[in-house]
Amino acid sequence: MIALFALAVGVLLGLWLDPTVPEWAQPYLPIAVVAALDALFGGIRARLDGKFDAKVFVVSFVSNVVIAALIVWLGDELGVGAQLSTAVVVVFGIRIFGNAAAIRRHLFKA
Repeated sequence: MIALFALAVGVLLGLWLDPTVPEWAQPYLPIAVVAALDALFGGIRARLDGKFDAKVFVVSFVSNVVIAALIVWLGDELGVGAQLSTAVVVVFGIRIFGNAAAIRRHLFKA
């Protein structure tokens, strides 16, 4: 219940304040969101499997975002930013869909 309340407050603050992303951070934001979604779906899966640990979730969340941003930054420095961004999205996408399938199997027994 607290999480839903915090989510609602965050959405309302975002709509009210209308924040803008600095131009230097714009290439990293989509990758960070995908990395965060991977951690979120992994946390949901762990919760349903009875293996959830808040410390592991937080470390996974932060490390996924930081590592993904570093990979994209490195790609930009090497001149292959688009290719590495695509690779990061593909890897996290596979993990997200794998976790979503496990969640579906757990919830619907299918």
